[in-house]
Amino acid sequence: MQNLRLDRPLAVFDLETTGTDTNRDRIVQIAIIRVEPSGTRRTFETLVNPECPIPPQATAIHGISDADVRDQPTFAQIRGEVEEHLDGADLAGYNSIRFDQPLLQRELNRSGSHLDLDDARHLDAMIIFHKMERRDLTAAYRFFCDKDLEGAHSALVDTTATLEILDAQVGRYDEVPDTTQELHDFCNADRKRFVDRGRKLIWNDHGEPEFTFGKLKGKTLKTVCSNPDDRGYVEWILKKDFDEDLKDICRDALAGVFPVRKK
Repeated sequence: MQNLRLDRPLAVFDLETTGTDTNRDRIVQIAIIRVEPSGTRRTFETLVNPECPIPPQATAIHGISDADVRDQPTFAQIRGEVEEHLDGADLAGYNSIRFDQPLLQRELNRSGSHLDLDDARHLDAMIIFHKMERRDLTAAYRFFCDKDLEGAHSALVDTTATLEILDAQVGRYDEVPDTTQELHDFCNADRKRFVDRGRKLIWNDHGEPEFTFGKLKGKTLKTVCSNPDDRGYVEWILKKDFDEDLKDICRDALAGVFPVRKK
């Protein structure tokens, strides 16, 4: 890398999955390139048995079928290697803040891991790209690296391309910072508007959590919890397959404790 300055390891990762629902879908392939501040790299890549059928529409995108993963390890079986490549590292990916990280966090939680990806700074090459150029990964690779992306939708190919794009973006734009902390802030400016990882609650203009979905969209969490007719909706969330951080917020709210927006 010529432009990106690291003050701690950077784990660039990509997932191929059974679908696009970060709450319910599963990983079928994962690739991680861990880059140390010294420049040394370690690569981890494997197919993953999702323990459920892969929908044909997903196979049509990444080319991975049920037969391909039948004899592959489950995520629980590779959890240790995944944790080893992510531990103590910042994160980077392409559309990873909104998709790959939440889905990977769910898989980690499901397998009994205590690793919290929110503890890491997170760089998203797609957010930088969309802020500066607004195209997809293949176009980004051609634009920033002057190369055609051969084998797109293979996790390692996409991960390698993302790392090259991220480094090229830092070198191309004066307004794109070159340190991981500043890039984290650059990539996560919009995320600060949301209360939870799944973006089901947003901070309104008064600094209160407000629902972004469902029949109570636009209502504050406090208003909903104080209304006997609406409290059941929050209790319903606790019974469904939502992210655990949202459930924790809802449990506290039902007990009268509401999140406070950090300055």
